[in-house]
This record gives sequence, C-alpha cells and structure tokens, in this order.
Amino acid sequence: MPEIIALQPAQQKRVQRVRQLAKLLDEAILIPGTNKRIGLDPIIGLIPGGGDTVTMLMSAYIVVEAALLGLPATTLLQMVGNIVIDALAGTVPVVGDLFDVVSKANTRNLKLLDAHLAQPEFRAKSDKLLVIFIVMLLVTVIVSFGLLAALVFSLALKLFGG
Repeated sequence: MPEIIALQPAQQKRVQRVRQLAKLLDEAILIPGTNKRIGLDPIIGLIPGGGDTVTMLMSAYIVVEAALLGLPATTLLQMVGNIVIDALAGTVPVVGDLFDVVSKANTRNLKLLDAHLAQPEFRAKSDKLLVIFIVMLLVTVIVSFGLLAALVFSLALKLFGG
C-alpha cells in the first residue's frame, strides 16, 4: 500500500469504507487449497435478473466516494469504465461471473484511488459539479444495465419457461 497524504478524519473513514467494500466484493473469501481469493461480486452476480446490478451499485459507491475525495475526472471515468466492463461481461451467464473472479474491478479502482492519494500534490477536495456528473453517469449506467438484465431474464423465462 502506497504512502498516503494526510487526510482529515472524515476522509480517512471514507477511504477505510472503500477499502473494506473493495475487499468484500473482490477478495473476501480464500479458496481452500489455494492462495487465490474471491469476493461477493461473482457470487452475487450468479443471481439471475439482477445480481450484477446489485454489485454495480456497490461498485458505484466506491467511485462516488473517490469523487467526494477529489479524484480528477479522468481517473473517475476510468473507474466507471472498469465497472462498465465488469457489467458487460456479467451479462454473459457464468462466463461473466468467472470474469469477475479474475478482473476484480473494485480492486483496480482502489489501486487508482491509492495512486492519487499517494501523490504529494494531491489535495483531497471535491468538485461538486463533477460529483453530480459522476453520480448521474453511474445512475444512468446502473439503470441501463438493470433494464437489460430484466429484459434478458424475461426473454430467458419465455424461452425456457414455456
């Protein structure tokens, strides 16, 4: 973990929550007999018709917290891109969940956050308009993928349910 600039106590708590959530989603469970870890992201993603939408919401929280900490727009958009790639892969049953095990989008986003916090010139001050834009972008992405998941689930029920 890189050296992190001095943050206010509220900002330190924000970073700690992000770390805990990223670990929970990507690395919470040690696979017995290996040194590999998986998180709840691929497990929740197995729930048809919305599991990936739920994990997208949790992943979006990490990005919003990063925006509130003052990360630049380019980094925030890269974090959103990591979530979108994860969600796109998640639309493919089983393969998407295996992708979650390997890709660990939340861990990648945490590394982006840590890299900025470690920069001596970084100042943890958010831009309210940027935060609003990122939240609106995330809501749009999550609603779109939620609707897509509902449509795919509905079509699967019609095809296989009679």
